[in-house]
Amino acid sequence: MTDSKQKTIDFTPMYASHDAFRRDLERLAAAVAAGRAATPAVRAGWENFKHQLHIHHTAEDSELWPRLRERLAGRPRDLALLDEMEAEHSRIDPLLAAVDSALADGAAELPDLVRALGATLDDHLEHEEDSALPLMQDALTPADWAGFTGRMRETQGLRGAALFVPWIVDGVPAADRTAFLGALPPPVRVLNRLFWQSSYRRRGLWVEV
Repeated sequence: MTDSKQKTIDFTPMYASHDAFRRDLERLAAAVAAGRAATPAVRAGWENFKHQLHIHHTAEDSELWPRLRERLAGRPRDLALLDEMEAEHSRIDPLLAAVDSALADGAAELPDLVRALGATLDDHLEHEEDSALPLMQDALTPADWAGFTGRMRETQGLRGAALFVPWIVDGVPAADRTAFLGALPPPVRVLNRLFWQSSYRRRGLWVEV
């Protein structure tokens, strides 16, 4: 267990990312139901969703879960939870590929596949929020968490951040937007306000501009 005097980990960006994944799959389901799945805006939104999810899950698999395993040596029940997290990741990948193929082919089963992906991903995110995040708060130090988030920033780079930050806050309630942006360094907030937000809008993800 971490020292009670040690600063707790701020999971605001993690929750915001999860909410963005849920939001995008809701947008995809709505587009499929409206017959807009083949439009460039929907395809661009889907490609970005896959990109963001890949970065997120890859960083968890390569950086977060190994760090947590080191802290949980001798705690088999908690280690079993990490096995479940990794197994859930592996179940999501085939569904992503199936939706990809159905989008490309205009397959009739596309709505069912989108629903299956949404349910599977939401179950995983809820499991992570309810069980894995409290375990991280207990077992990891802020330095451990900084190592994980630092790897994600390295992977994204400045160009990736210019897409990631406005994507997270796209359409979210004002309070959630303020909370997420408030967790970022001031220079990032300035860049987002002056440049990134307008560039993101011009991309027309999910909705034609």
